[in-house]
Amino acid sequence: MWNRSVSAALRTPRRPSSNHPLTRTYAARALTKVHNPTKMARGKKKPTIPESVLHLPPPTSGTSTPIVDTHTHLLSTFSAYKSKWPAGAYETVFDFNAWRELADSALTEEGRRELWGGVEYWFVMGAYRRTNVCIREFQTDLAILLFGHPRVVPWSNVGTKRKSTPTQSSGTCAIEAMAHPRCVGWGEIGLDYHYDNSPREEQQAVFTRQLRQAVRLNKPLTIHTREAEEDTERILKAEVPKEHKIHIHCYTDSPELAQRLLAHFPNLYIGITGVITYSSNQNTPALVRQLTSSSTSVTIPPRLILETDAPYMVPSNLYASLPTFKGSRLPLCHTGMIPWTAEFVADLAGEGWDAERVLVMGRENARRMYGV
Repeated sequence: MWNRSVSAALRTPRRPSSNHPLTRTYAARALTKVHNPTKMARGKKKPTIPESVLHLPPPTSGTSTPIVDTHTHLLSTFSAYKSKWPAGAYETVFDFNAWRELADSALTEEGRRELWGGVEYWFVMGAYRRTNVCIREFQTDLAILLFGHPRVVPWSNVGTKRKSTPTQSSGTCAIEAMAHPRCVGWGEIGLDYHYDNSPREEQQAVFTRQLRQAVRLNKPLTIHTREAEEDTERILKAEVPKEHKIHIHCYTDSPELAQRLLAHFPNLYIGITGVITYSSNQNTPALVRQLTSSSTSVTIPPRLILETDAPYMVPSNLYASLPTFKGSRLPLCHTGMIPWTAEFVADLAGEGWDAERVLVMGRENARRMYGV
């Protein structure tokens, strides 16, 4: 099962029919860049880490519970994979810039079986043109959600009356995508005061407009927030109805903020990635201990969901399961690493918890959050 996880995370049909529209792949463009003769002539070194390292051993917990990963950037993961292993086993990926082709290809069970190899597909419309993907695997199924990191670009003006041809075109595309049968939410959107790629006032204005559109369309929200606790809380509470579904993605802010949001929004869930295993992160472990304590988890099931944010956030506890790995760190994360995050969460939770219980909790909460 664990080998199939990485296969599914990186897999599309190896050689799609030449007359199929999805044959125009990002992989073709990526390989053109990687195999540029000029660059190769300059003595670019071959990868020293074997591709086989992505095929993980069974987790130490021994659990066979299906995986649920609520946030994976598949396009970025595939790009990182092809950059590291240009001649790797996985050759193609659908053209994620053409959201309609991708979404329409998954409308029927036959299409999902023939084009996606049994992968189920849903998407969440992001705020940025460069689309990214989330994979959830349960038994033989995978669900995929599209994401884009929040930043100020044309899509950011969705819902405004500003007269700009690119903005109107992008906004219309985003609204149109929201009506697609495979679209299950809007995100990721939010505030990032760590990088401050855009002025904070503009981030807040854009975030507000996006929230209003998502609420109008009754779409679940995937929220990105980093070092912006006061403004994130203020804007969410002002713009989003209490019963709305919210996923706070890759949570690293204070436990106090999470508790206030959980208390205010009964359908809000906290996303846990491999960053919980990093010694530099004290907030997320503290929050998990609070939410899984025996005094609260019996009467109030923890509203936690699991994610990777791949290709980032490789769980640090994974390396103990790879004694022959010689590199300093793995070049990318993928969905098959979720069980190690679950193990870490279970260890934090303590008595009565194991990886299987965490994975089951993650699956149930993902279904409640996204309805899939």
